[in-house]
Amino acid sequence: MAVAAVLVFCAAWFMRWDWLPTYAGALVSGVGVTLLMLVSTALLGFVLAVPIGLVQVTGPWWLSLPAQGFCTIIRGTPLLLQLWLLYYGLGSLFPQFPEIRQSFLWPYLREAWPYGVAALTFSFAAYEGEVMRGAFAGVPRGELEAARAYGMSRWKLFWRIWLPRAVHRALPTLNGETVLQLKATPLVATITVIDVYAVISKIRQVTYLTYEPLLLLALIYLILTALLVAGFRYFENRIPNRSA
Repeated sequence: MAVAAVLVFCAAWFMRWDWLPTYAGALVSGVGVTLLMLVSTALLGFVLAVPIGLVQVTGPWWLSLPAQGFCTIIRGTPLLLQLWLLYYGLGSLFPQFPEIRQSFLWPYLREAWPYGVAALTFSFAAYEGEVMRGAFAGVPRGELEAARAYGMSRWKLFWRIWLPRAVHRALPTLNGETVLQLKATPLVATITVIDVYAVISKIRQVTYLTYEPLLLLALIYLILTALLVAGFRYFENRIPNRSA
């Protein structure tokens, strides 16, 4: 704590921070974009991860094999490559089709953020899909058999027993994956999405400063990470451990 206090004092006393009020509004807007990208892609990715993990445990081969292939391809290739393939590859093909340019989707497809959302969502779904596969497989079979013996339907069994128990088992790993997702959001700046990283890059170009903007960016991500970790730990403590 003493070392941290000394570092904060040196940063505040010896470095230039006169530019901060000028770019405060842009920084707040950039943080909002970062949080929006994080929350939307994590939620969409988790919604996709649940069936991806489930079909690998219970689904027929014509569903489990595509799910395994999706996870293997997405996890085996760099996220930046996937983002550029979607934006510079697929995004450059859409303008060539008049049907797309005249559709209601064109105002969105000509922007950069849908491709960033898609790439981050697929990445989160692939990694979390493998986590959910292990979580579904790790739920004790005795609990599921007891629910069947009680007369629960397959949907009620899944919704009230299997899914909550799997999510509880996967929650610590989900915490880590969400933090990694936060750290992956700066990649969308490479396709002109103005998040907090893009704002910091602009500040560096305009002010010719290196350390101050980067230290502020690190502080912002540290705060966001701490809030995420605290939130997940709160939910972990609130959920009762039925296996105890």
